[in-house]
Amino acid sequence: MILLRAKDVEFDVTYIDLREKPDWFLEISPHGKVPVLKVDDEILFESNAIAEYLDEAVAPRLHPEDPIARAKNRAWTDFTGTFAGALSKIHYAKTREDMEAAVGAAPDVLAKVEGALARRGNCGPYFNGPNISLVDAAYAPFLQRYLLVDEGLGNDVLKDFPLTRAWADTLMADERVTGAVPDNFEEEFIRNLHRRDLYAREFFENTLAAE
Repeated sequence: MILLRAKDVEFDVTYIDLREKPDWFLEISPHGKVPVLKVDDEILFESNAIAEYLDEAVAPRLHPEDPIARAKNRAWTDFTGTFAGALSKIHYAKTREDMEAAVGAAPDVLAKVEGALARRGNCGPYFNGPNISLVDAAYAPFLQRYLLVDEGLGNDVLKDFPLTRAWADTLMADERVTGAVPDNFEEEFIRNLHRRDLYAREFFENTLAAE
């Protein structure tokens, strides 16, 4: 949705309860995951594939035109899974010990992203400079979730990575990012912590009653 908003594409969105996926959704999503994009009668799935399609089909291009720069961007987009896994282990930890282990492991991954930002050859504030790119759109949702839960946990694993922190702040100040989630996103995210009985839920007891 970030890219659709960045490209001013008109679209309709249907949110799915991933705990009770409807049959019609499972029929069109081979892996049972979101997002899925329907274009006329065609169904596209997997975030990176959808992003690449949108960038090729709808102007303006958000990937660099230079093929070397574009390949580097794609490489860092592919790294999103590793990055997301490192941050997600913090707020999806079942115990304090698991969370602390995840906090201790995260800097190894964050250092790689910090290095990429240091070598990007521009002053930002986005990955490629003044304009949002596919790399920004790929990382933003995971930074958004981490920063939300860190308000309670207070680990601040970004404190030693100033370029990553500044990048995250830029993305969280962009309405194309913050507007790409439903209005009740924070409530539902915290509700999920309670539902799954995760350690982080303890820090949001006053925000939302456990189910």
